[in-house]
Amino acid sequence: MRGRSGYSAWKVRGSVNSDNFILQIKASYNQFTKAEKKVADYVIANQSGVLYMSITDLADACRVGDTSVYRFCRTMKLQGYQEFKMKMSLSQAAAAPAKPSPQSPYDNLGSMAEKIMELHMEAIKETYMLLDRDNFEKTLDMFEKAARVHFFGIGDSLLTAEEARNKFLRVTNKVSCITDPHMQSMAASLCGKEDLIVIISYSGATKDNIHVAKVAKESGARIACITHFKKSPLTAYCDSILLCGSNEGPLEGGSMQAKMSQLYLIDLLYQEYYERNFRECKRNNEATSQSVVEKLYCRCMKREKSGRWGRKLVRTVTVFAFSGPFYSKL
Repeated sequence: MRGRSGYSAWKVRGSVNSDNFILQIKASYNQFTKAEKKVADYVIANQSGVLYMSITDLADACRVGDTSVYRFCRTMKLQGYQEFKMKMSLSQAAAAPAKPSPQSPYDNLGSMAEKIMELHMEAIKETYMLLDRDNFEKTLDMFEKAARVHFFGIGDSLLTAEEARNKFLRVTNKVSCITDPHMQSMAASLCGKEDLIVIISYSGATKDNIHVAKVAKESGARIACITHFKKSPLTAYCDSILLCGSNEGPLEGGSMQAKMSQLYLIDLLYQEYYERNFRECKRNNEATSQSVVEKLYCRCMKREKSGRWGRKLVRTVTVFAFSGPFYSKL
């Protein structure tokens, strides 16, 4: 017996090869609803492209709702969309012949260094090309007007959120970063119209991020996000969206290219904020830098007894600490 779309709906004796996820989809075809069959048809016909699509992108391509894609995943006995993409990626990796990658064992150090450099440069260049001036200005305006700015993220994106907090803390005390997902939700529930929440999420489909955005929206807070996909469950709650480059597959989670593109946007926000509020930022940067310099000065003075290099190091540290926004890191 054949399904309406032309795929055979057959009963399989025994288990389907677990490495071939497409075969599993075909074997389960007669269990799908009409909307789920549209998802299955598209996935089978566009196996590679699906890996780089958000759940909203896939839903739009299939002309169904996000919930239909999620139900399709559940019918396939998956926890959610991210596990679906992981299954697809593993299936393709098992079926496809090995191809050169940045992690190829056949590269020497020189070619490996060149490959990684090119990947990082390409990610930043792509982020620059995706930069929307209006969205960027809107994000910067919300940042300036906010009484408090909260950076949130989950997993690898949390590291970027912490880096953003650390960077801005040198010039303003209105920034924070909460690491625990439950605490993030609690903080979001207490936010108001004077608060800005910046959510960093490559996929825009992480449940904890979406939940925090929903709670924050209900509380009246403004929301900005740094993400790769223009349309996703997360962006539906956001007032402004900053897109980062670098295509990251399910097996490449936490790639440095994606992180570099996120940090590029954070650095750009920081420099523009510094320029807009130059006097205040310069004063605060000097104060925060001095608080750290004093610690380094004590260590250097102990070493000074053993030679002249200690005095030189003290002078060098002091010069860099007060050289403005581009030299704010010690």
